[in-house]
Amino acid sequence: MIESQASSLTSLFNPRSVALIGASDNPASIGGRTLANLLDHSAYRGEVYLVNARRERIGDRPCYRSVDELPAVPEMVIVAVPADTAVPALEACGRLGVRYAIVFTSGFGEGGGEGQEYAERLRRVVADTGMRIYGPNCPGLCNVNERIGFTFSPSFRHDLRAGPIGLITQGGGLGRNVMQTMDRGVGIGLWASTGNELDLQVADFIEAMADTSGIEVIAILLEGINDGPRFVRAVQRATRRGKPIVAFKVGRSEYGSKAAQSHTASITGSAEVNSAVFRQLGVIEVDDIDELADTAWLLARAHPAPNPPDAPEPGLAVYCSSGGTTAMTADAIGLAGLTLVPFAESTTVTLRGLLPSYASIVNPIDTTTAVLADDSLIEKTMLAVCRDPGVAMVILPMALDYGEVTATIARRVAAAQTQSPVPIVPIWMSERTGEGYGILRDAGMAPMRSVSKAVKALRRWVDHGRWLASHDPEFHPAVLHAGDTPQSPARAMTESKAKTWLREAGMALPQSHAVSSRDAAMAVAQTHGIALAAKVLSADIQHKSDVGGVRLGLAGAEAVGRAWDEIHASVRQAMPQARIEGLLLEPMAPVGGLELLVGISRDPVLGPMMTVGLGGIYVEIFRDVARRMLPVSVDEAERMLRELRCYPLLAGARGQPPRDEAALARLLAQVSDIVLAQGARVAEIDLNPVWVGRVGEGAYPLDAVIVAHDVASVS
Repeated sequence: MIESQASSLTSLFNPRSVALIGASDNPASIGGRTLANLLDHSAYRGEVYLVNARRERIGDRPCYRSVDELPAVPEMVIVAVPADTAVPALEACGRLGVRYAIVFTSGFGEGGGEGQEYAERLRRVVADTGMRIYGPNCPGLCNVNERIGFTFSPSFRHDLRAGPIGLITQGGGLGRNVMQTMDRGVGIGLWASTGNELDLQVADFIEAMADTSGIEVIAILLEGINDGPRFVRAVQRATRRGKPIVAFKVGRSEYGSKAAQSHTASITGSAEVNSAVFRQLGVIEVDDIDELADTAWLLARAHPAPNPPDAPEPGLAVYCSSGGTTAMTADAIGLAGLTLVPFAESTTVTLRGLLPSYASIVNPIDTTTAVLADDSLIEKTMLAVCRDPGVAMVILPMALDYGEVTATIARRVAAAQTQSPVPIVPIWMSERTGEGYGILRDAGMAPMRSVSKAVKALRRWVDHGRWLASHDPEFHPAVLHAGDTPQSPARAMTESKAKTWLREAGMALPQSHAVSSRDAAMAVAQTHGIALAAKVLSADIQHKSDVGGVRLGLAGAEAVGRAWDEIHASVRQAMPQARIEGLLLEPMAPVGGLELLVGISRDPVLGPMMTVGLGGIYVEIFRDVARRMLPVSVDEAERMLRELRCYPLLAGARGQPPRDEAALARLLAQVSDIVLAQGARVAEIDLNPVWVGRVGEGAYPLDAVIVAHDVASVS
């Protein structure tokens, strides 16, 4: 039995003892670089054992032929030998009781072939002994806060700026790129790059870092999520610990997804589903490495307070000495929907007394070159802005590198930051990074490199405060307790059976009539005094209108009879193999309703997902949808609806009557409840369109496709 992931990894970051299998004195080899990092560039205080069957000593340390000959069982081993040698060595480690193994070696499944057998043998070691395997095909682990490098990277000794960010990556090269943001002041205390994830995954390190003191923000670079429940549990653990997660997910396009799979042998999942799950769980998704570093560092400098939707957004201030730069930055902030807060009267009085009459003392501030002539004004005026009661953050765009002048400004800014109650966010806009840049970096301010990147980070910082105020800490996604998928194949119900099933589950739907003959269809029409809709009944046809299987606005028996003939003729021509059971006749929905789509699908990694959006044919054209993991409550359904670009149509845009939004939200929650009650048997639901009437008229599906396992037993 494997113990709790977080507790089992606590000492991985700093084990009591370590054995290096494949130790070498060749400085160009993996074993040699690893040994140098561990002995020469680390401050590791534990016991170090060297394993090399061909050497008796390396330097002043003895070498052992195998782990079986070690004088004591190490808490961790580092494996730097080929796969055919690594596998038996790791099997021996498991038998001895070694707790952790970091495996640099590749050839364990990322390319198929013999590696698959090796990988399976290592999985058995984990299952049988409880030893945890990190990798294979990974660059190791860097505990920068303790100055420990269990890695073969020659850059370890250069990337040692400690700090509150925990970094987890599935790519070693990209991970090292993130580590190099230390050069602009970003402090990264831990870095784990998980490689093939044969055992330990990104999720396990999220859990561990959630419980690690000194780590305040977790940054992840993902190629794929192998285990959805494990990932969701880890993210929720970090949230409970108050540690934001920032994620850069590669593999969002078809090209990127294929590259990620070939590189890590991981499951990448749907990009849209991944992004929806991130938003729902409060994971802050970014678009590149710079944004990952910028956003994580901004969160590390100050966690946003929970900010309810009905409260104003945190106020920003722009402080600058260049009029054009001031205007450009203010524009970017306004276009991002962020708020430049008006200053309090006391702030304005202070600024008016310090700056010349031609300076702009409203937000955004243009101090003019007065602060270059008298640099003491920088600290005084900037602190006045920082201490304004409405300001949560001060933005400092710097479109200059004038040598000593800029260095002087940077010293004043750094001094102001030590006295400021809020972060000062410098934006270094010059291609030249002179002395001033280094001063800001060493002050822990990590200058951002463009206005647009800075504003993106600010937008995400503010949005995370909104999420903190609105999320439900008791939310338990269905993927955490999903049952096994039934073995029977999933089959589509006819629309008649699907709607009968929905009615039996408690959903209010208009009366419908399934008829199997032309005469029966005409007889139904004679009993109705209103127009009818006729649709082909066939479990083989899901998109009825595409094959001519729908006729609308049928008044009277003769119209229904003609519709019977036309539908059958059209369907037989378009899909001659389809089995036709007859027609479904229903009253036409009232004129003036809005049509939406409500769907359920099952992501292979992240479980059942709900989608709502503009219905009919428009969902494919405009792709205006919101997605959520189940369960979806009425409150969450209302939030989904407000995310849609078409939401103004529900609310009553341009003089149109408002639609029954409350009924639609109840319908979404009801669909969620129905699916969860069936466990894993429901594979897919497509309610399209769902008719939404005016307030008080309700909402109900006009068409329903349900794909389920063991259809006869779904109840």
